[in-house]
Amino acid sequence: MRKGAIKFSILVAILTFVSLGFTSKKETNVLKINLENHKMSSDLFTVNPTDDSYFQEAPIPYTGQRYLGFKEAVAFKESQGNYFVVNTLGYLGKYQFGKGTLEMIGIYNPQAFLKNPKLQEKAFEANASRNKWILRKDIKRSVGKRINGVVVTESGILAAAHLAGPGSVKKYLRSAGKQRFADAYGSTVNYYMKRFAGYDVSSIKANKKAKARV
Repeated sequence: MRKGAIKFSILVAILTFVSLGFTSKKETNVLKINLENHKMSSDLFTVNPTDDSYFQEAPIPYTGQRYLGFKEAVAFKESQGNYFVVNTLGYLGKYQFGKGTLEMIGIYNPQAFLKNPKLQEKAFEANASRNKWILRKDIKRSVGKRINGVVVTESGILAAAHLAGPGSVKKYLRSAGKQRFADAYGSTVNYYMKRFAGYDVSSIKANKKAKARV
């Protein structure tokens, strides 16, 4: 009996070691986070959350086809919904904002932003409103068309603008998909157009001067 127990323990140890060997490549400097109190154990929680090779096949939790579902789907793709994450290029929070974009919507303290979930939600809303205003003519002209095999929808346009910026989306649409864009991790405008198509984002109001306020 004892010999059998020893053999079983050795087998478990081997399997655990092998398992850790397979998963370690996907893990990056993860720091402990106190989600309940919204406190960080360090200034940075570094991962590569927008890499399509890692998240492309991950199913998005369904939270409806309206604004809530849209923003949570984008958040899951960007960071798996983690408010306190910073990726390897310095993009921040649940929706992975760059510092330049934050400044355009009135946020000038990235570290305070990272620790404030309510402000992050307001930032997503403000940025979407601003992008919708910039792309208002392109939304009107392009929705319903098929570009590179993908039917263009308003939600797809706004998601792509979140990824690439409204200027890159405008070029993509006006060139009928010939001027393509991919971020540093390989995510493309065309991919975001497809993945985030069909949400009802009519509640997002176009606003040239949208700012994030809590």
